[in-house]
Amino acid sequence: MNDLRRTRTLLALLVAAAIAACSGGAGEGDAPPGPPPLEDAAMGGPFELTSETGETVRDTDFAGQYRLIYFGYTFCPDVCPVDMQKLGQAMRALEERDADLAARVQPIFISVDPGRDTPEVLTEFTDSFHPRLLGLTGSPEVLADMVQRYGSYAEIPEGQNAEGYLVNHSNNVIMYGPEGEPLVNLDMSASPEDVAAEIDRWAS
Repeated sequence: MNDLRRTRTLLALLVAAAIAACSGGAGEGDAPPGPPPLEDAAMGGPFELTSETGETVRDTDFAGQYRLIYFGYTFCPDVCPVDMQKLGQAMRALEERDADLAARVQPIFISVDPGRDTPEVLTEFTDSFHPRLLGLTGSPEVLADMVQRYGSYAEIPEGQNAEGYLVNHSNNVIMYGPEGEPLVNLDMSASPEDVAAEIDRWAS
């Protein structure tokens, strides 16, 4: 019950942060936007997952980099492909806007469906959207713990046909800082250029 309450609280915080980022962020050339919306959120933490190439990947591997973390699955019929297409476009816009900053931003797609999302499937999926989009996954137990700690939600229904089940999940792209600190829930309803500007805004 405490876990469920904590998850709901984090999701509510993410919604509030998204609203704040949309309404109160600074534009290009404006004064600094102030503290990031998720500055005090109890989110994130260490992890150990498997990459799309089969290698072990830890949170410490991204030290010094901004991380854009999304939980989803490749068999998602609509939401995940749309979000990853937008994220890929935003990364290209950021590369044009500030190539040095873009090189320090790592987009990460974490599959919560390890039964179907093999390394080969993950590679094909991520390569479709941006060459630097990294696919990760892990055991169901590890993923369940990480999803909760990172303020997201995912649930694979039991007893479903292995070929056709759907996964209920949140679709937040959360930006974390160089030390793994949560910064902002990116507004993925905005244009790719505006998403790139938002990344630039919160990168110190």
